[in-house]
Formats: sequence, structure tokens, C-alpha cells
Amino acid sequence: MRPLRTLSGLRNVAAGAVLALLAGIGTATAADSAPSPTPSYSPASLAAAGPEDLAAGGQRPESGKNPSAGPQFVKSGSTWNVITPDVVLRNTVTDPDRDKANLTFEVWTTDANGKPKTKVDLDGPGEYGVLVSGYVDSGKLAQVPVPYGKLKPGVTYTFRTSAYDGSLYETEWSPYANFRINPYVTFPAPQTSSIIDPVAQKVREFTRTNADPPSARKSDRKCSAADPQGRKLCIEMTPPSKDGPPADPRLAPGSPAVELVDWCYEKPAGKDYMNRTEACLKNVGGVDMYFLSTDPDSPALGMAHFEIEQRIKAYPNKGSSGSNFAEFDQQIYLVPTRIDPDLEGVTLKWNAGDNCDSCVVSQTKWADNQNNTSDAHWDANEWTEFSGRWGRYLTQWNGTGKETIDLGWSITGTVDASNALQVTVGLGTSGVESVRELAPRCDDILNGVAPGCVLPFFKPTYTVDTNLYPAAGAYYWLMQEKMPDHAGSVRWDSLLHYFGPDSTATGPDGKPWDSDKSRNKVCGNWTVPKADASVGTMDCDEYAMASTHESGGFPGGVNQVTSGDECAQLNTDKMGDGSANFGLFADTRKATKGPTGKERCGRAGINADQNRGAFKKLQPSIWRLLDNDGFFVSNPGFEHCVNASTTCSWRKA
Repeated sequence: MRPLRTLSGLRNVAAGAVLALLAGIGTATAADSAPSPTPSYSPASLAAAGPEDLAAGGQRPESGKNPSAGPQFVKSGSTWNVITPDVVLRNTVTDPDRDKANLTFEVWTTDANGKPKTKVDLDGPGEYGVLVSGYVDSGKLAQVPVPYGKLKPGVTYTFRTSAYDGSLYETEWSPYANFRINPYVTFPAPQTSSIIDPVAQKVREFTRTNADPPSARKSDRKCSAADPQGRKLCIEMTPPSKDGPPADPRLAPGSPAVELVDWCYEKPAGKDYMNRTEACLKNVGGVDMYFLSTDPDSPALGMAHFEIEQRIKAYPNKGSSGSNFAEFDQQIYLVPTRIDPDLEGVTLKWNAGDNCDSCVVSQTKWADNQNNTSDAHWDANEWTEFSGRWGRYLTQWNGTGKETIDLGWSITGTVDASNALQVTVGLGTSGVESVRELAPRCDDILNGVAPGCVLPFFKPTYTVDTNLYPAAGAYYWLMQEKMPDHAGSVRWDSLLHYFGPDSTATGPDGKPWDSDKSRNKVCGNWTVPKADASVGTMDCDEYAMASTHESGGFPGGVNQVTSGDECAQLNTDKMGDGSANFGLFADTRKATKGPTGKERCGRAGINADQNRGAFKKLQPSIWRLLDNDGFFVSNPGFEHCVNASTTCSWRKA
């Protein structure tokens, strides 16, 4: 770089050169009097980087032709997409004499056509309203960080640069480059009310692992030994009828009083359904009973057919069962559709078994469709298709710790025409050992509540109230989309796993680990970032939550980090586009390029009330969450967005 010269050196410059210099320099213009809307003055007339010295000779430096803004220095169309209010502007600078040079950066608002409109004052009390970079080697990038608050999110700006090598300015400004600070997500202030129930569950269809599919039924007929008259009784399973058992017209619309699972009765036949505490089995099928002669050439003496459904209901706490014991009930629904007179009558016995170590069970209690006490016998001359029978079987668990209880069922049939004949067919079990989809789990581990039971195969969904906590919900949704494992996302079918009271996790020192330690690992060295005052007091909000195995702080977990600095860094700020909205942006204090999408965790500056309120209804006792139980997190205000590649805007749910 040439040494700077004072104006006294101009005395030795030819008169023509002096006149040319004075015409080029003019008076340095302050930001508030910059020309607008057509900023056509020359770089030397601004001279923000220093005085020009024509006597120094040499060639003029030049700005690059492609100024850029970031981070992440990526364009969306013709506009640079900036992901943080802490904007960095840059451009290359070249000096033909290989001198070091710097760049002056000038930013303007834009009109509706994206053209310069009003100059932005970037240097506050400074004279010129611009920013000047440090000197860099010829051919290198020069850049400036724009002070926080000078530029508003959601507003399109344009900027240009001019080069200076310590003596000479380039004669023309660089081309303009448009940029805009775009958030990952936008959302309003919290709504005043909401109808979202964070713990409400949707019933889901599921497929049993230990019951023959309908297409395989009728393949395993069971037959009794012959009675003294040379007759035998056979039974086999059949697929469920297309429409299920006929509805009893004597019952009021909706669920009959005898129904154990109130939402099950009107579900379509041929499928199985469940939630965390209830199962509705409408794909059990039916049974055909054949009363036969042992003579293979003789026709059947008669037959009967019954449609079968089952229910399971687990009680997660004393309030739902009314008992101080952990309890689950089972129910079978048997509906005759044919009983031939030669059978005289049919009796069915429901055999419900389990492998429970600490259970007390009841006898099966039978009722008819009107919930009158009954039995499971049908007279061949009196039955109708509305002669359904409901059998209910109670199990109370009085153990300690936790126990998962396998179940199995079968049906034994007899006919009045022969007291010597009976035959049994299986109805399946609660599932293969690796799945156990219908196996209740009972425990007394949770503090402050009575023992209870659930169906842990069902993975519940916690719904963040994105009406009341939009900032928190926006952040969780974004992390679910960005994290490699998409932890907690329903769309990606990726579970979170609860860090429960029965965990045996320990830290490096061998001492028991807890969620406070997980949180401190991620948020312990976090400091409050800059943000508009309207954001309010901010907390460090970590995702996945410290109460899960997916937390970046969980020892030995899939997302374990040594410090929260390794997590995606995000922050809430006010939009500047004239709306009342807020946005979620990159916090580039630690990771200057912003999140990469490879981070295994996140930490964000989120309004403190929203951070603390978003999961306040995630009470383990509701679903009896124990260690490593899986669950999802739904963020309904943002799940209409296809992905996180463009800004996602909140919708009221």
C-alpha cells in the first residue's frame, strides 16, 4: 500500500491534474443528505475510506462484480437470503498494482422494483453512513459486519461497494446486490385463548403380530373326539364379516352401556384400533361350529356361526379406575348369526389367560346388549342376531416396580345336543415377544400417584399449544425438520424417549444422571443474544428436551455433545416488515455460518414464558411414562409446511 499523502503534496501536481482531482472529490456527504432515489455520485466524492491522492500514481483498485450478503451467502433467485439479523456484507477487491485495498459498503432500502430508494445509516454518529472494511490482499474477500439493529428482518435491501487502496478510489461503484434477512419461521405473539388439548390422543389403527390375517383363517379346523353316538364337534376361525355384527335396533345411537371402550362400538369392522389405555379389536373374526357325524359321507348335522370382537381397557391412575390397585379389564363380544336347530343350543366359554406374577383376577361376568346380567348360552329356538353377549374379565395388579403382562385368549364351544362334546380354538395373544402390542404394563414407580396400567406399545403424542406458545412450537418444529434423526417428529415417525424416574443412567463420575445435568450440558454456557425488546425476557430452550434420551446432554445418547456450542444456535427476534410478527433466526455468535443441518441438538433464545409453558402439561402420570418410553411431539401451527427450506409461517390451530 502506498503511503498516504497530505494535500500539500498537490503543490507539485500539474494544474490540470489538480483541477481533475478537485472535481472528483467534492465535499464528503453525510448519510442523512445522501442523494436519493438515484445514488449516482462517484466513490471518490464520498471518500469515506480516506482522501484520494492522484499524485501517488498507479492503477485504481476494483470491486468484484458479485457482492454477497450472509450468512449463509446463498441466493434465493436474485436476492441473497440472510438467516440472521447480524448481517455480513462482502465482496472481492483487486488492485492491479498488487497493493492491499479495502471496500466501502453502502446499503439502501429498495422500492417495489428492487431499486435503491433510501440510504441506510450504517455508522450511526459517523459522517458517511457507510461501513469500511479492513485492508486485504488483492483478489481476496473484504467484508464488514453490520451492527445489530441497523437492518430489519423481512425488508429487502440492496448494497454496493467501492474499492480504495490508500490513495486511489475506483471510478465506479460495484453492481448492486439485493439481500433480505429471512427467518426460518414466522409467528405472532401468543393468542389469548386456545382449544388445543396437549395430551389428547387420536385412536390409531394397528396390526396384530400374533393373530392370523383374515386370508389365512379357515385353515386350522379343530375337532373333538367322537361321542358315544359317533358324533363330533369342530370349530374354526373365519374372517370378520364385512360390516361386522348387526347393530341392535333396540339400542340408542352411540355406545351401549355395556361397552367397555366407549369409542369402539361404531368403529368400522375388519380393523384393530388402540390408544395408550384402550384397545378395540374388530378384526378378530368369527367362529364356525360344525356338528358332524364321524361318517365322512354323511352331511353335517348342523352348524352355528358367531362374530367375535374384543376390548382391553387399562386404568392409568386411581381416578380412572376408582381403585387403589393397578387394574386392566378385558371384554369379549359374541354375536350369533346362525344356530341350526339340530344343535339345540350353544354355549361358548371365553378363556383369558396371562403370565402375571402379581395379579388377582375375577370370573368372567356376562351381560346382554342391554347390560342385563346374562350368560353365554343361546337356545337354538330362541336366539336372534341381536342376542349378543358381552363377557368382562377384571385383573388387578398388586406387585412392585413394573411388570409387562402377556395375554392369550381362546374360545371353547359346546352344544346342547351332546354334553360329551367340546372343542377349543385360539384367538391369538397379546403379541410376539419383540412387540407385545396388547400386553398391559403396570407399575407403582411414579411418585405421588397410585399404581396404574397402560398399553405401552402405543406411543402417545404431546401436542404443543402453538396458539399459546408459538415461538417454542416454531423452534421445536424447525429442529424436528433440521436434526438428522428428526427426533420427536410425527411426520418422520421418529420417537423421543422419556428420561424416566426408573433410569439407571450415570455420568462420567459414575453418579446418577438427571435432566438438570442434561440441560446444563446444553445451556450452561449460553448467554442472552441481542433482540428487540418486544421479544421479552429470554431463556435458553434446548431441543431435544433435557427430559429425553435424545437430549444433547444425555450421557451415551445418540445426540450426545460435549458442549451446547455444538448444537444448532437459534434466536427469536422481531420482524421489521411492518407486521406484528416475530421470527426465528440463526444465532451466529458461536457458529458464524449458522446451522448446517448436521447438528444433533439445538439451543435457542426463546421467550421465557413460552419456554416454560410449552411442556408444562407433559405429566408422566397421564400416560405413565417410564424410562425409555417413546412419544412424539406435534407442533400443529407449523405442520402444514412441507419442509424447512423456505420460511414457514404460523397458522392458528
